[in-house]
Amino acid sequence: MYGRKVKLRFLFISLILLILSLSVFLILKSLEENVVYFQSPTEVKELAELNKNKIRIGGMVKNNSISIEEKKVKFIVTDFKNEINVIYSGVIPNLFAEGKGVVAEGYLNDRNFFSATKILAKHDENYMPPEVKAALEEK
Repeated sequence: MYGRKVKLRFLFISLILLILSLSVFLILKSLEENVVYFQSPTEVKELAELNKNKIRIGGMVKNNSISIEEKKVKFIVTDFKNEINVIYSGVIPNLFAEGKGVVAEGYLNDRNFFSATKILAKHDENYMPPEVKAALEEK
């Protein structure tokens, strides 16, 4: 029915589409594993179930909450509704201070305790996360 050229062309286009779809699938799958979700302390408290995936929590460092013991830093992140205790061992950014915005990346141990693997405070002292800004405007 169809000539040899048409069959080869169909096979070639089918092979290209198969390779392209497989490539897109593999790229999306690898990106999915590297996605880190951001949550506020209130969103963490409202989670239906805790998972062991890496997340980022953000908010303000509560005043008078920073304590340094040996090589570990303990502090409380708040969004002025809820709070999470954070423990971190590593280099602290220069902009990290009480009453300032912070984003911590790590793992939840439970709804009240967070083990940080990285502290992100790469913004100037005037930055405030949008969730915290909205919470302050409500008060």
